[in-house]
Amino acid sequence: MNNNLTSVPHALNASDRKAHYGHSGAVLWFTGLSASGKSSLSMALELALTKLGYSCYVLDGDNVRKGLNVNLGFSAEDRTENIRRVGETAALFADAGLICITAFISPYRKDRERARKAVGPMFHEIHIAADLATCEARDPKGLYKKAHAGELLEFTGVSAPYEAPERPELAIDTGTISVEESLKILLNYVVKHIPLNHKCPGPDVHLG
Repeated sequence: MNNNLTSVPHALNASDRKAHYGHSGAVLWFTGLSASGKSSLSMALELALTKLGYSCYVLDGDNVRKGLNVNLGFSAEDRTENIRRVGETAALFADAGLICITAFISPYRKDRERARKAVGPMFHEIHIAADLATCEARDPKGLYKKAHAGELLEFTGVSAPYEAPERPELAIDTGTISVEESLKILLNYVVKHIPLNHKCPGPDVHLG
C-alpha cells in the first residue's frame, strides 16, 4: 500500500445516510451457478424494493465485465480479481447508504470471504442454489453446451469448480420453486433484516 495516501473523512456518517434513505446500507451478495437465476432475481428484487421505497442498485456479472472489469478473463486469478473489485465497489455502495445487490457466480469461498471482509457486517451472502442439472437444462445463453463442446474453457460447473457457501445468510433452491416464490422469500428477508423507516427525516446538512 502507498504510504503517501491519506483517507479523507466524509461529512456524513452512517446514521446520517440511514436517516436520508430510511434504511441502512447493505450488500446482498447473490452467488450460484450460471443459469441458477441470479440475474433475473436480482433485477426483480431491485424493482420490488424500489417500489417499497428502498434505494438500491444491481451489479451484474456480465454488465460489470463489459466495463469496470473488461480487461479480465476467466482464469482463477482473473476471477479472484473480478470479485475483489466487485467486493470493494459494493462496499462503497453500502457505505453510501444504498442496498447493493450483486449477481456473480463468485465460485471461490475465499473470494467471497474477502468481499465479506471488505463490506463488513452489512454483507449478506445469498446462495441461489439451483443444482447443476437444473442449470444445464435451462442453459439460456447456450454456455453449458459450448463448455461441454470444449468451446468455453474454465467454465464453472463443467471445467472449473464451484464452491458452494457453507453458512450463507440465506439459500434459495430456484430449481424447486418459482421466480415469484423466490422473490417473495428475498423480499421477506430484506424487510426483516434491513427494515425501512419512511418516517425518518433527512440529515440536517448545512452547506456553506
